[in-house]
Amino acid sequence: MCRRYSLAADLDEVRDHFGVQRVMYYYKNRYNISPTQHAPLILYEDGERIMDEYRWGFIPFWGKDAVNADLMSVHNNVTYRRMVETKRCIIPCNGFFYWRQDGKRKYAVRVVMPDRSMFGVAGLYEIWKDTNKVPLRTCTMLMSNANLTIREFDTRMPAILTKEAMDAWLDPGITEVHQLLPYLTSHRDTPMEVYPVSSLVGNDNHDSMDCVKEVDMRMAMIKP
Repeated sequence: MCRRYSLAADLDEVRDHFGVQRVMYYYKNRYNISPTQHAPLILYEDGERIMDEYRWGFIPFWGKDAVNADLMSVHNNVTYRRMVETKRCIIPCNGFFYWRQDGKRKYAVRVVMPDRSMFGVAGLYEIWKDTNKVPLRTCTMLMSNANLTIREFDTRMPAILTKEAMDAWLDPGITEVHQLLPYLTSHRDTPMEVYPVSSLVGNDNHDSMDCVKEVDMRMAMIKP
């Protein structure tokens, strides 16, 4: 499961990296994104790549908020299969947060690319309606098998897309699930980097540069 991530990058960087042509909301750096918060995503609409802000976490009738969707769910869940055919998006990131156990203590860490660059995660989106019939735009991350870096924390990880895979994932001409699943593989090209960050990242209301700064591991420790 991935329960926290960041997009600590300026708007021009995001637009250039993902080829975004229109931005539909007031963009700002996000240092600590957690479930049920609104988060940036990229989708293909009316012939353009646009970036908008959707709530992270589906509100499905079959269960609680779905912030991650496993690839097996895509195979077995009819609703997910239909979304893969028509409602695909990319969730821009530049780091995931996990908790590392050290004896009886634990501390927060951030997992990034070696050059701290951005990357795109395969996502799905849906527009739900609340009890008052008000539309609510939601999204979820697709998960694949964990690579060696992430395996310390979980058996699954967000499906990081290559540039070629991002182009295919947003291509409305591709509608068959079997054509898309090969792109949803574990990121194995380069080992990812892990470094300790402040325990403040565990607070949903804390969203500042402090969440992504490297700290001394002893300062990051949480007592049992």
